[in-house]
Amino acid sequence: MIADNRELANHDVAAAGTSNGRRDLRLDACRGLALWFIFVDHVPDNSLSWLTLRNYGFSDTSEVFVFISGYTCMLAYGGSLGKHGWTTTVVRALRRAWEIYAAFLVLLLAYAALVWAVGGGTRFVDETNTGFFFREPGPTLLHVALLQFAPVNTDILLTFAVLHICFPVILWLMMTSATLTLGLSFLVYMMVQLFSWHVPAWPSGELYFNPFAWQFLFVIGGWYAYVGTASLRPILNSRTLLIMALAYLAFSLLMALSWEFKSLEGLIPPAISGLIYPIYKSHLAPVRLLHFLSLAFVVSRLAPPQWHGPIRPLMTAMIRCGENSLSIYCIGVLLAFIGQVMLTDISSGFAMQLLISVGGIALMIIAATLLTWDQQLDRRGPRLF
Repeated sequence: MIADNRELANHDVAAAGTSNGRRDLRLDACRGLALWFIFVDHVPDNSLSWLTLRNYGFSDTSEVFVFISGYTCMLAYGGSLGKHGWTTTVVRALRRAWEIYAAFLVLLLAYAALVWAVGGGTRFVDETNTGFFFREPGPTLLHVALLQFAPVNTDILLTFAVLHICFPVILWLMMTSATLTLGLSFLVYMMVQLFSWHVPAWPSGELYFNPFAWQFLFVIGGWYAYVGTASLRPILNSRTLLIMALAYLAFSLLMALSWEFKSLEGLIPPAISGLIYPIYKSHLAPVRLLHFLSLAFVVSRLAPPQWHGPIRPLMTAMIRCGENSLSIYCIGVLLAFIGQVMLTDISSGFAMQLLISVGGIALMIIAATLLTWDQQLDRRGPRLF
């Protein structure tokens, strides 16, 4: 009876991410848009970052990316568990972890090579945190392999690799008791907030995207895909909760704008500032988590569950980038550095910022389209080695 219930649950998990047996393209579209926002935000002093989430609340696109990752992991692995069994599911999850790890290593080599080609190992090394590659290559490569060191803008890949390695355990716990799993995840998250649990980094400090903290958002995504959609349906239809979420988003907007416009600081009572600061992104501060959940709730109320309209070119571009998120993220990191060099050495004006942002996104779309086209045409031949 228990096995039958789990198989039925697995079927429901798979169905949650599909419409008429098809992949839910809204997930890929959201992930693609998040990749564009991340690229724009990674370009230093880019005025177009005012078009992203970063300046309008406590959270930013990182939360979107991690939540969707947990959600899609549950759809992909939890949905196939009843059909393929634990061995295949675990192997697939670990294979994805290896793909992320391998992509991280390749990105590091390309990043360091690009920094060397542009600055000869002396320029941009502090801004990119690649100086250790040139000063202490041996120890640096060792700690890179041990997931203890990452250049700027690549550290989230370390956390993703750790989360995918741990996902079979999360999945097993989720299948045993989804509520207990969410509770245990919250407990670990609170250990970070109360006692600063962290994963050490080299040569000092901690991993920027603390896996002990960000795992909670990842697990929330998986829990929502598994049982949350049905469990929260009465709550998600609450008008009172919608008003509360909108009020919190407005408060977050005021706080975020006060960081950029000093004239707004006087509107914030000192007691409020003392209560919410400091807001650590590395530890996924509670105000950031609550802001993302409020934003996700409001968007879920506004977005239709099924989209019947024609796929516009812009939406198609988002979907293509979302389908190839790992590759496109890595490409975006390199393009952001190239944009930084152009702003430093050529011009820092708005026209150049616009050119870099639009041109970079266009290159990401072209790369994603080619990757999807290659996957559609690929016919795997015999393994020769």
